[in-house]
Amino acid sequence: MSGQPVGASTWFPCNDHPSHKSSYRFEVSTDAGYRVVANGELMDHRRSASRNTWVYEAREPMATYLATLQIGRYAEISFDRGGHLLAYSVPGNDLAVRGAFAKQADMAQIFELKFGPYPFEHYKIVVVDDDLEIPLEAQGMSIFGRNHLSLEWEDQRLIAHEFAHQWFGNSLTPERWKDIWLNEGFACFSEWVYSDQAKIMSLEQRARTAWEMLDGLPQDLQVGDPGPEDMFDDRVYKRGALTLYALLTALGDKTFYAMLQDWTSTYQHASVNTEKFAKHVKKHATNVDVEGILTAWLTEQRLPDFPA
Repeated sequence: MSGQPVGASTWFPCNDHPSHKSSYRFEVSTDAGYRVVANGELMDHRRSASRNTWVYEAREPMATYLATLQIGRYAEISFDRGGHLLAYSVPGNDLAVRGAFAKQADMAQIFELKFGPYPFEHYKIVVVDDDLEIPLEAQGMSIFGRNHLSLEWEDQRLIAHEFAHQWFGNSLTPERWKDIWLNEGFACFSEWVYSDQAKIMSLEQRARTAWEMLDGLPQDLQVGDPGPEDMFDDRVYKRGALTLYALLTALGDKTFYAMLQDWTSTYQHASVNTEKFAKHVKKHATNVDVEGILTAWLTEQRLPDFPA
């Protein structure tokens, strides 16, 4: 079960709105031979002759759409001695999973340097035994398909994207869906950050490629309020990321990343919106037209010139 943006209410009673964050406790019983993976820490695992009961607690406040329940004949794969990075996949998939996620520790080091400390105790990866069109983040974990197990950039960028959501979307959650760019724009920008730091392709090249792609598409979308039909349109992702690139260009690396680290620290496990972000950036910016940049990229439909 994964329910973004709505769907949580189909499996537990809730007010399914991103602004409603709460702690959670999952207690799930299955037939023997199955493993339950849910958000939070595994607190208990009880076995009987034919049944297993798994108890998880997610103490950090979590929006309903980020709650997930994964049940399968999964084997656990630990990537480090502390058990901070765990993967779950069908038996026999160990080598493929380890290979595809071999760069996960590097991503963690890069993102913590740029965005601040990882906001949860563990990070869990579930690889389902199916092909998925796209992976999906949940709080403290992400769900991938078996078709995402490669070191090709298209799969590695998705791995980086879902991991970045732990900061942007999961710890800092939008108060309303109109601000979805605060999730997807930041996660897309994080792909570019990883690409740059891993020496795959520079951040500027990634940004320019995205701008050129957008320049050839219809310019009829307001990224800061795309509406329910277009909230997951790729233009929200790319232009949201370019908004951050424009701020990076205007503020400079040192100020920009100091601002981002303060952003993730100030609003850790809380709810955010575009107005809060604009106010926050202004605190760190001197002689920069923050309002003008955000208006041009988020409110106006016409694509601004590439940031120089």
